[in-house]
Amino acid sequence: MSVSTEHVVLVGVDGSPSSNAAVEWAARDAGLRGVPLVLVHVTPEPRVTLGVEIIRSAEVWRRLEDDARQILAQSRAIAERISASAEPIRIDELAVSDGVVSGLVALSEDADMLVVGCRGLGSISGRLLGSVSSGLVHHALCPVTIVHDERRGSAEDMARLPVVLGVDGSPASTSATAVAFDEASRRGVELIALHAWADNVSIEFAGTDWDLLHERAAAALAERLAGWRERYPDVTVRRIVVPDRAARHLITHSHDAQLVVVGSRGRGGFAGMLLGSVSSAVVEAAHSPVIVVRPS
Repeated sequence: MSVSTEHVVLVGVDGSPSSNAAVEWAARDAGLRGVPLVLVHVTPEPRVTLGVEIIRSAEVWRRLEDDARQILAQSRAIAERISASAEPIRIDELAVSDGVVSGLVALSEDADMLVVGCRGLGSISGRLLGSVSSGLVHHALCPVTIVHDERRGSAEDMARLPVVLGVDGSPASTSATAVAFDEASRRGVELIALHAWADNVSIEFAGTDWDLLHERAAAALAERLAGWRERYPDVTVRRIVVPDRAARHLITHSHDAQLVVVGSRGRGGFAGMLLGSVSSAVVEAAHSPVIVVRPS
């Protein structure tokens, strides 16, 4: 049976604790969206990952296929449990042989969302972000959710927490705003929109009217959100304006949020840069799942 990856939530699975947490989050998000969930396990292809041709014996292939079936079965059981207690969803499975990042990137082209754990089975102990999740936030063709596997309360408690959005006026930030309003609306929770009006104001400049700068930044933030508030009248928005250090403030607010949404590259990103410093820092250190959105 062929599996369509158009307008679905994709989740990459490898059997790790982070992968299991990603399946739980993805199943709930697919239910909220009313779209199928596709569980994807990628068996690394040596020619892709190592750049050399390695011939695997039939026995090795059978073992890898058995591993893939077991991982997909374990992930399906998690997704079915979530679906049974939330919104029912269709669950499909897909096993492919490819480079893990390149395989998931290729599947992401027509997906609504790609979800992965922050670190998989191959990650170094203590490392916050694995090579797969890092590669996907740089290259995936749809929004990517990175799920951290720390437990901060029951699903019911988490479901009442707000969605946090980083806003800086960049094209990626505009796309992130669309995703954040949609996620907050589906969840029925408050949206916290945070804007830092400078990248760094640690140096005091004589004669600078900081109150005026703050006032102008607050007005600009309100203007950027106005159209979205009209489109999503059900979403209560709390605006927060800070002088600088957007990443630090977003990470702090992630303690009491169910989700953080950021653009892939902000106003400070240079041409050709795939991921900005703010989004990189937030993905690494946030205490809640983080959605990274590229410009439309």
